[in-house]
Amino acid sequence: MTDRSRSPLINRRRLLIGAGGAVVLAGLGWAGMSTVESKKPGPLALVYRGPASCNGCSESVATLLRNSPTAFRTQFCGPDEAVDITPAALAKATLYAQPGGGSVNSAWRKMRRYADPIRSFVHQGGHYLGFCLGAYLAGASPGFDLLPGDTDEYVGSPGAQVRTTDDTLIQIRWRGRPRTMYFQDGPLFRLRPGAPAVVLATYDTGAPAAVVAAYGSGRVGAVGPHPEADRSWYDGADLSNPTGIHFDLGYDLVESTMHGAVPPSKS
Repeated sequence: MTDRSRSPLINRRRLLIGAGGAVVLAGLGWAGMSTVESKKPGPLALVYRGPASCNGCSESVATLLRNSPTAFRTQFCGPDEAVDITPAALAKATLYAQPGGGSVNSAWRKMRRYADPIRSFVHQGGHYLGFCLGAYLAGASPGFDLLPGDTDEYVGSPGAQVRTTDDTLIQIRWRGRPRTMYFQDGPLFRLRPGAPAVVLATYDTGAPAAVVAAYGSGRVGAVGPHPEADRSWYDGADLSNPTGIHFDLGYDLVESTMHGAVPPSKS
């Protein structure tokens, strides 16, 4: 069992992702869709912001959602926001997003009171997106228990290429294609055999790095690396992505969670 309390709190500087230019998603199954070309109001996404998230992480997730093909409207929620995580607030939303943060155990102590409303929201047809810490919390030990299986720490797993919990780069395969992503002690996913889930990306060890799974009538998207990381993340950690900073993988995660063909869960 890994010690999930050791992950440090990440500080992020806010920097909005540029919306200019079309994003080519044809190779990822979303041909013909660009970022924010339509002025038609999109569905509402609630994005957690509070003591269980890191500075700037919530804002980066919100920007990714707004610039995605679905072009969400976003609203921050949490104990210190104008909107808290309640059944009434969730009923107005199509998606709930849990961004990155610090240690899993500490975050769970702050989030456990929201577990039942979030589970009910997804089970009744809502959508959950978890990034790094938010992906850990999609698991069961501890977490919201939304996945057909659980999460585990990639760092320290057999054969892992990354051995540090510091901010770094990682090479993964997304839909079979090699990509380099921002990474900071994210999870891998241990899915039950035959689970109602699709693996979007794998680590070098073959372990799932990004998944979309059914939960009741809803869907859960979870990713270990950070597809929402903008230039300020890289600059702040003195990192440079050799393939450039792109958001197509984040958009694929969002759209696959919203519209992907995942068989319904029997739970």
